[in-house]
Amino acid sequence: MTMTWSRLLSAQRLGHQGAEPVTPSRNPFQKDWDRVVFCSAFRRLQDKTQVHSLPESDYVRNRLTHSLEVSSVGRSLGAQVGETVVARHGGDLGGLTAAEFGHIVAAACIGHDIGNPPFGHFGEATIQHWFRAGPGAALVAPLAAPQQADFHHFEGNAQGFRVMSRLQNWRDAGGLRLTCATLATFMKYPFGSLAADPQKRKFGHFAAETELFAEMVRAVGLVPLDNGRYARHPLTWLVEAADDICYSVIDIEDGFKLGRIAFAEAEERLHGLLQRVPPRYVEITDEPWKIAYLRAKVIGDLIEMAVTVFLDSEAAIMDGRFTGDLLAATPVAGALDEIAGFTRSRIFETRERFQTEVMGGEVLTSLLDAFCDAHLALERAGSQADVAPRQRALLRLMPQAPVPGASRYDWLLSVTDFISGMTDSYALKQFQRLRGLQ
Repeated sequence: MTMTWSRLLSAQRLGHQGAEPVTPSRNPFQKDWDRVVFCSAFRRLQDKTQVHSLPESDYVRNRLTHSLEVSSVGRSLGAQVGETVVARHGGDLGGLTAAEFGHIVAAACIGHDIGNPPFGHFGEATIQHWFRAGPGAALVAPLAAPQQADFHHFEGNAQGFRVMSRLQNWRDAGGLRLTCATLATFMKYPFGSLAADPQKRKFGHFAAETELFAEMVRAVGLVPLDNGRYARHPLTWLVEAADDICYSVIDIEDGFKLGRIAFAEAEERLHGLLQRVPPRYVEITDEPWKIAYLRAKVIGDLIEMAVTVFLDSEAAIMDGRFTGDLLAATPVAGALDEIAGFTRSRIFETRERFQTEVMGGEVLTSLLDAFCDAHLALERAGSQADVAPRQRALLRLMPQAPVPGASRYDWLLSVTDFISGMTDSYALKQFQRLRGLQ
């Protein structure tokens, strides 16, 4: 069984029947990009940890600037792949062009981090631990197995699908109403929490979004694998490559800007990713401009390499046999691995970062304790009038008024929706207010 490009590029919007017409002036996938950019969850990425939480330099990327850069790289990857795919299968694409490929990948990339909680992946791990081994373990114990797994392995990817398909709209059915092509391209792990790999524990949707996920799968025709899993949408490999390209190269540039990596160290590693050193490089004398120039050239080379691997592997990708990632199959895979280890030790594993993580862990566990305790009190009392004044005040801080009689799964989701949607600064401020410090 194999996937077909004509279905994979479906312009059907989640929650709608029938595909939206693709027009040259502004196609549905461009609208997807616009809808994500203008939503509040995307704007909050400007104050969410990328690598450096609450960094001391305004130059350093946050999740919003990172998402914009990934989207730019993704557009190039999609358009270049699309050019060859259209040449190979043009008769089956209903008039779609290479540009549409680029727009789909760009739209998926712009939202790829939209579900991440405050304090980056550490925040994600903190929420998981709170439900798996902390006070939240008793709260989720009565839930069905898939619902328990949603919290035990709380996932920014699954939260991102929930944000875009349900939360970012005044009605539930479809959320931002993105096209199924964009949503499927966004989803790196097309399966639920029970089908997650026991080691990685990554998955793409919560049990609450099972029906929306199924609707998306039907529209684009993903290939079923085993144990409730589906093969990735082929263009998802390009989203992952765009993210990896930006991480690998930009961590070096940010580390140099922060003074944690010497110029010679940054230059050497960027040179190692280039197919050739650009002749004009010797004309640049300013060190920051040298690094910026090399960064731009490296991104261009990595795009070309990733496109080559994708096109050489198209048949395996289309029937779900491709494994690994595109960059791992390029000639510079070893150099990228070395950079990952280097930046981990010089940028990630620092005393400042560990201190920030201690703070973030205290903030998130305190927020989870307080808001879940208030909701549990409401569950037991049946009405806000019968809970303690402090708990009643906490319930009134929720974006939507809690519904008496709501299932425990639903109110737990409402708490994680609220907390994971916070920016780093807002979460810190809420924590300080809980402690009476403001």
